[in-house]
Amino acid sequence: MTQDILSRLADTLEARKQADPQTSYVAKLYGKGLDAILKKIAEEAAETIMAAKDGVREKVIYETADLWFHSLVLLAQQGVRPEEVLNELARREGLSGIAEKAARKE
Repeated sequence: MTQDILSRLADTLEARKQADPQTSYVAKLYGKGLDAILKKIAEEAAETIMAAKDGVREKVIYETADLWFHSLVLLAQQGVRPEEVLNELARREGLSGIAEKAARKE
C-alpha cells in the first residue's frame, strides 16, 4: 500500500511536468528549476526539525509529509522513481550502518 501511494504520486508528479504553471504548484516549481526545488526541501527539512523539537506528533507527521512530497518532486525532476529509492533501502536492510558507510568509501 505504501509503495502504491509513492508510485501514484510519482506518476502525478511526472504528469505535472506538462501542466500549466498557472494552475499547478508542482509545474510552477519545476519551472523555477533545481535550485528552487532544493530550497523548498531545505525549508521543509527545517520545519520538520522545528516540529520535532516542539514535540507535537501531528506537526511532525504534517511536516514530514511536506518534506517527503518535495523530495518526490526532486526525484521526478531528476528522473528517479521512488521505487529505486525503496530498492536501495531494501538493499541496505539488515546491513550495519557502519559497515554500509565503510563500503561506500571503497
